[in-house]
Amino acid sequence: MSGPAPAKTPVLGWMDSLAEPTRLRLLRLLERQELGVTELTDVLQMPQSTVSRHLKLLANQGFIHGRSEGTANLYAMRPTELPPPARRLWALVREQTEGWATARQDQLRLDRCLHERRRESQAFFARSAESWDRLREELYGGAFTAVALRALLPRDWVVADLACGTGSVAGQLAEQVQHVIGVDQSQAMLRAARRRLGDCDNVELRRGDLEALPVDDGCCDAALLILALSYVADPGAALREAARILRPGGRAVIVDLLRHDRDDFRRQMGQQRLGFEPEELCALLQAAALNHGRCAPLPPEPRAKGPALLLASAERAPLADAGRSDDRKKTRSVPGGPGRKER
Repeated sequence: MSGPAPAKTPVLGWMDSLAEPTRLRLLRLLERQELGVTELTDVLQMPQSTVSRHLKLLANQGFIHGRSEGTANLYAMRPTELPPPARRLWALVREQTEGWATARQDQLRLDRCLHERRRESQAFFARSAESWDRLREELYGGAFTAVALRALLPRDWVVADLACGTGSVAGQLAEQVQHVIGVDQSQAMLRAARRRLGDCDNVELRRGDLEALPVDDGCCDAALLILALSYVADPGAALREAARILRPGGRAVIVDLLRHDRDDFRRQMGQQRLGFEPEELCALLQAAALNHGRCAPLPPEPRAKGPALLLASAERAPLADAGRSDDRKKTRSVPGGPGRKER
């Protein structure tokens, strides 16, 4: 007599999930970027019903996770959260599909999709450059800027104001620190900042994206992101860039929207996200190698009409070698970067 059939082990389910080309395409895309079903149907050029069916199977096997963003469901794959055997299996499959022509085509369509995302935010700021200061204070109040600035102390610091907008924060920083590097992707915002900061000799303005900053590694003592992360498609990439430009022991300070459900507000403001939960932002900081992350909501200001805000801060790990700390002091006065000073 034959014995009972062996119990099905998780590895068989994982292998079944990875044996289907469409699911491989989905995993490669979702490992790179959190995406919604509509975007995935566009990239894969498949019906929504087909994409949804494969997403459900991958979610059941634990390969992907979904969350709600307004009326949309977004999906992502995080290999570090997989069980070690599944992570090793995926690493092997991904390596074997690196030269896959279909995957290259998917990446090109994904790049186009992400470009369209950025255009929404760019169009909003192009329209709002002249009225941004009034609009920002009307929606969020003004006290949050002072709260963020109190986290920046020494006068000999080099500070990066990332998504500097019209330069209002950079102007305040210029009075307190040695040098300010303001970065923004909007030409309209930078023009307004140049008009505001014409007399500030210690402020340098550069055009660039938060996900690819035009600033050298390790040249800043602090990086400030005020109302910036909600506008980028990949906040994790923006935080990794902020960590890259910090000196060991440097501080990142973030003010952004607390998670809310006002999707009409998000669309009106050209934002990519409905804000952040404190735990979510702390996890992003840790994943970006920013240590000792702290994050908490800010009390809403009485006249603010927009969603509530939160404040977060974290530090890049300090150098263990005291000798290298001496080198840091020698180069403090030279804020490196490929960006050209704009006036």
